[in-house]
Amino acid sequence: MQSMNASAPTIQSPLRIALIGYGKMGKAIEAIAIKRGHSIGLKIDIHSLNDFTKEKLQQCDVAIEFTSPHTAVQNILTCLEAGIPIVCGSTGWLARWEEVKQACEANNGSLVYASNYSVGVNIFFEVNQLLARLMNPQSDYEVSMEEIHHTEKKDAPSGTAITLAEQILENLGRKKQWVNEHSVSPEELSIISERIDPAPGTHKIKYSSSVDDIEIIHTAHNRQGFATGAVLAAEFIIGKKGVFSMKEVLGF
Repeated sequence: MQSMNASAPTIQSPLRIALIGYGKMGKAIEAIAIKRGHSIGLKIDIHSLNDFTKEKLQQCDVAIEFTSPHTAVQNILTCLEAGIPIVCGSTGWLARWEEVKQACEANNGSLVYASNYSVGVNIFFEVNQLLARLMNPQSDYEVSMEEIHHTEKKDAPSGTAITLAEQILENLGRKKQWVNEHSVSPEELSIISERIDPAPGTHKIKYSSSVDDIEIIHTAHNRQGFATGAVLAAEFIIGKKGVFSMKEVLGF
C-alpha cells in the first residue's frame, strides 16, 4: 500500500466533508481541509443538531467526527445508516466497539477509527511496540507512563495513552493490566494522567533501572497534526468498505 504523509498531495477530486463536532478540533480540521482543496458541506455542534439528518449527510462525501464519549457511537451509527463513510476521532467509547463493527458490516459501510490521528503519534506507536519487545527480556527495568492534556479533555487516561498501554501489555510479558494511578503490583502498568492548560498532549513512557533510564516522549505543539491526519483518513476512505486504522492510512 502506498505510504501517505502530511505532505502528500491532495487527492484529485475535492471532497465535501461533514464535520460532526465543531469545537477547536473541528475548526482545525476545517482549516486543513480547505487548505487541501476540500469544502465543508455540513457543520454539526450543539447549536445545529437539527441539521444532523440522513438527507443532509448524503449531500456530503465523508464525515469526520470529533465529539465526546457519550455521543460518538450514535453519531457513527447515524452516518453508517446514511451510507456515509466516517472518520471517528472521539475516544472513551470502545466498550461498544463490537456493536459499531457489526453496524459497519451490516450497512456495508466505511469507518476509520484511531485514538490519535497525528502522523507523529502513529510513528510513536510503532516505536513503542518495538521498544516494549526489546525490553521484554530485561526484567531489571520497571516501566511507567505519564500523559498530559488540556483541562477540557473529557476522558482519562487518554485514548492515546490506552493504546500505548495496551501495546506494552501485548509485548511486555511481566505486565498484565494498566491502572490509572500509581501501581501497587509489579504486574500493573501505571498511567499517571494530568490535566493542565495549555497542553495539546504529551505522552511519556519510561523504563527505569538502578543503572539507567530509557524514555520515549511525544509532545504535540498544536492541533494541526491531529487535524491533518483526520483529513488524510477522510481522503483514504473514499471508495473503500470496512473498518480501518491509521496503520492502513499511513501504509505501515
